[in-house]
Amino acid sequence: MVEIIGVKFKAMGKVYYFDPQGKRIEMGEKVIVDTARGTECGEVAQGNTMVEEEKIVGTLKPILRVATNEDLRQLTQNKKKEKDAFDICLKKIEKHKLAMKLVDVEYTFDGNKILFYFTADGRVDFRELVKDLASVFRTRIELRQIGVRDEAKMLGGLGVCGKPFCCSTFLSDFQPVSIKMAKEQGLSLNPTKISGTCGRLMCCLKYEQDVYEELLKITPKNGSYVRIGKERGHVVDANIFTGKVSVRLEKEPEAAPKVVHRQDIKVIRDAKPTYEDENLSVLKELEE
Repeated sequence: MVEIIGVKFKAMGKVYYFDPQGKRIEMGEKVIVDTARGTECGEVAQGNTMVEEEKIVGTLKPILRVATNEDLRQLTQNKKKEKDAFDICLKKIEKHKLAMKLVDVEYTFDGNKILFYFTADGRVDFRELVKDLASVFRTRIELRQIGVRDEAKMLGGLGVCGKPFCCSTFLSDFQPVSIKMAKEQGLSLNPTKISGTCGRLMCCLKYEQDVYEELLKITPKNGSYVRIGKERGHVVDANIFTGKVSVRLEKEPEAAPKVVHRQDIKVIRDAKPTYEDENLSVLKELEE
């Protein structure tokens, strides 16, 4: 067993594990650690915990120290510098007439690097911009292109549900979301109704997908040819949650469909799923 603490560097970022060096560190405290980007200040998201060594991936780095008052002042100064750097970068982008949108600026704790996050429709030649920024800030400059989902996660906002974005509140990683999920959940395939503010499929389509998949496996599809006791017919409607299935019987085609529970149905020939939709090409773009 080995003792670890979990540290995150952004509000909804990933949690990384470090060796607390025998110190008792509470959740919410700030610590200074050595990372691939250099010295950073992170917030403890998981206090002292004993885990099996086999669960540790890579080398467990030790914390350098618990953040001091001086370290916290440095963090505050960095935040102020980031706002100034953002304004300066905006002017430089306009000067170089680059088709890019600046999203965020981040100083490393030690000030050895400034990261500029931006979005763009395609590749952008920002070499001259980097040189210009380096001459102003006299430190290492990195421009990083991000996607629209990452932009939404950084900036935050309110979704169509009226609540803050999932990605900026509790989702640490983006999960794959597909058009198939929307179809299986019986949602409208109108792009404006199933896409989030970022313009991609809403992350919440993933939340209940496992339940839908399980219920769809045991519920006859519309159009399936089935048997109810000695009677046969076609499924015209099914409620996957209640298990109630409406079947139009062969011998009584003009009568109202017979409603039975899916447990009382034997599928003779399953219906083939259909994915015809005039907006399919547009919807596919929402997955990217």
